[in-house]
Amino acid sequence: MAELYLISIDDGVEVVELMIPQMLDSQEFDSLNIGLLKLLEGRAKPRWVLELSNVPYAGSALLGLMVNVRHRIKAGGGKLILCGLSPILTDIFRTSSLERLFTIVRDRTSAVRELQ
Repeated sequence: MAELYLISIDDGVEVVELMIPQMLDSQEFDSLNIGLLKLLEGRAKPRWVLELSNVPYAGSALLGLMVNVRHRIKAGGGKLILCGLSPILTDIFRTSSLERLFTIVRDRTSAVRELQ
């Protein structure tokens, strides 16, 4: 199975870059879900960016995961910014009213700058 996310630090900000293929089976999604939530348990960082430029589409399961990630970060006193949304993903967030729940910026540089 290919890596579904990469973690890096950019100017003190934790960046999680999701790399989700167009088709993702339930076993791969479960691995992603467990991995991301476990990642958040082990890192008490206050500033996070979720880079979505390699996510062509998000169904309800992935949207739910993003809400859970946001909740965990917020519960730990942190802040999360999403970036790199494609036009399709932007429409999905608007249609589901998630743009009110998340801070969304155009690119990773802008996200890191806003968290500084």
